[in-house]
Amino acid sequence: MITLIGTGHVFDLSSALTEIFDEKLPDAICVELDRQRYSALMMKNTDPEGYRNVSKNVPFIYKILARFQANMAKEYGVNAGDEMLTAVKYAQSHQIPLDFIDMNAQKLFSNMLRSMSLSEKLKLLLSGAGGLFISKRKVESELKKIENEFDSYVEQIAEKFPTIKRTLIDERNSYMTKKLVKLSEEKQKIIACVGDGHISGISKLLDQENIEYETIRLSELRSMGVKSDTATASFSMEYNEP
Repeated sequence: MITLIGTGHVFDLSSALTEIFDEKLPDAICVELDRQRYSALMMKNTDPEGYRNVSKNVPFIYKILARFQANMAKEYGVNAGDEMLTAVKYAQSHQIPLDFIDMNAQKLFSNMLRSMSLSEKLKLLLSGAGGLFISKRKVESELKKIENEFDSYVEQIAEKFPTIKRTLIDERNSYMTKKLVKLSEEKQKIIACVGDGHISGISKLLDQENIEYETIRLSELRSMGVKSDTATASFSMEYNEP
């Protein structure tokens, strides 16, 4: 059984993920990272100056999108990518096999930019720059729309950014699915933490392979986090009552 968990890189999902890991007791944990991106996330936390120097070499548009994620993550009290590091640390501390199942992000992004038309690049640049000023309320509003009309949302991406849809969504869905299918031949219980936008595509590909799976979407994860926070607050109030 493969459990696909739809995450969001800007939300605090650590307690919810840990709860699921404790319940499922997986034989393997997979994350939507490649080793280079994992190293970059670790460096960002342990060596900020070194991370800034390394980041100078990434494409400009990549920097803009990364800054948007970083800004939104601060709104939710986390660092972008913390949920993936939670999964990695859990696997390491519990001696569970860990797999990085994503394509090399920097090479993928560079290839994507080379394939894009000038007009698509300009649209992406403007969208990325505009995203720097988006509010937390706007993000929440857009999330609800996406959850209710995901297929329509993907169609809009394909129409406006066909290269992005093909490269960052379709090709990665295919790559990660192949990794999961291969791993399922060796492991019984697998948890894969991937961006929620990949859940639908990977699910369809697993259906084609007749692989058994279940999904836990981002909205469910966030609800678990709210329940956990509420329970903790309630316990704290009761414990501290005179």
